[in-house]
Amino acid sequence: MTDEIQTGATSGATDAAEAGASFTVEKIYVKDLSLEVPGAPAVFNEQAQPQLQMNLNQQVTRLNDAAFEVVLGITLTCTADDKPLYLAEVKQAGVFGLAGFDAATLDAMLGTHCPNVLYPYARQLISDLIQAGGFPPFLLQPINFDALYAEGLRQRAQQAQQLGSAEAVGNA
Repeated sequence: MTDEIQTGATSGATDAAEAGASFTVEKIYVKDLSLEVPGAPAVFNEQAQPQLQMNLNQQVTRLNDAAFEVVLGITLTCTADDKPLYLAEVKQAGVFGLAGFDAATLDAMLGTHCPNVLYPYARQLISDLIQAGGFPPFLLQPINFDALYAEGLRQRAQQAQQLGSAEAVGNA
């Protein structure tokens, strides 16, 4: 009876593990870190409401057949009255072992699971960096990397469809 319950409750990840797929976190490290406060110390007297802009990016590099470096980049720009208060940049990286996954699953793991592992580290670094720069603590909100990945897939499919339509028109 117990075996039936466990078998009935298997997930895709468990199926992949049973098929010989593996995911490991080999190393997590800071690849780049910077804080710029161009108007210090005058910026600490600013009374205007600060405006924040966050840019997020990701780079994936294949190191060998089963190892990938994933770099999650976060740039946080804070301005007040169009004057820069600070610019904080973090590139949180990790080396991940991924083996036995089909191409679509591998792409999804690199686009969702790896950034989910790295984000808490980058989030803490940004917070500590801003506070060390003399500003009030700032904690980034959680990010849904699954939704970002799905949106990226949708955009790629739309671009491919548009390219296909343009080629069909060009060949007519």
